[in-house]
Amino acid sequence: MATKIRLQRHGRKSYAFYQIVVADSRAPRDGRFIERIGSYNPNTNPATINLNFERALYWLTTGAQPTDTVRNILSKEGVLMKKHLLGGVKKGAFTEEVAEQRFEAWLKNKKSAIDAEKAKVSAAKDAAAKKRLEEETEKNKAKAEVVAAKKAAEAAAKAEAEAAAKAEEEAAMQQSSWLRRDSKSTTWIKVS
Repeated sequence: MATKIRLQRHGRKSYAFYQIVVADSRAPRDGRFIERIGSYNPNTNPATINLNFERALYWLTTGAQPTDTVRNILSKEGVLMKKHLLGGVKKGAFTEEVAEQRFEAWLKNKKSAIDAEKAKVSAAKDAAAKKRLEEETEKNKAKAEVVAAKKAAEAAAKAEAEAAAKAEEEAAMQQSSWLRRDSKSTTWIKVS
């Protein structure tokens, strides 16, 4: 039986995530499988990979062939590196302790690179949010200035209209001979 390590699609339309499975090469893509060894979610930045390292290494050493995408995933996770180092140990090129030290150094380097990438993405996101906030603040200031100018113009026009109406009213009242102004208030009273 020819076994393959491949992806099995799950998720909704335009938002797929994948299970990493070991399956018979004759089985359909989303059909029967032998073992599930992990998952891959390309929707996050960077992509989220959960992998059972020991089982993936076991299946590779027993002859399972990964597909191209799974080969890239296994390479990123270090499974192919570990298999390569174990091959060197089998040939006698170096000891198992040296292989483990090399693998730990590679893993540490890889983890620092991933952390740097995550920090870079986070910093870019924060910078974009800060820039959007500054732009919004500038727009709000400009809008507030326009509204304040408009309100000032309306208030000036209203005050002018009220002053003109009051002056007109007083002029009309003074022309009437039968009304006079009360000395205690600003109202006009009828003279009898």
